[in-house]
Amino acid sequence: MTMLPADASCLTGSPHPQPVSGLEKVLRGLSVFTMLMTVPQVLTIWIGHNAGGVSLISWFSYLIAACLWFVYGLQKNDKTIYLACVGWVLLDLAIVIGVIVYP
Repeated sequence: MTMLPADASCLTGSPHPQPVSGLEKVLRGLSVFTMLMTVPQVLTIWIGHNAGGVSLISWFSYLIAACLWFVYGLQKNDKTIYLACVGWVLLDLAIVIGVIVYP
């Protein structure tokens, strides 16, 4: 029989999830807000066919970071992280592709 360490709840998951803190609520809202603030950049590129002044290196870096955060969120089974990252990956990818298509 395998013995679990004294803090086994961190390995098996707590039967009573902790309530969402005020800071977590603010961060979730901020994540949605910042994604919404990125949509005009995507629209400018794809509707206006203009990616002038948009840095491919910067947005590609953001895309890589969002992908890594997505994987981290999956590993931690944290929906707050990985669901937000889906939005960021899509937005960053739209900008990266747009900069390539409409230089």
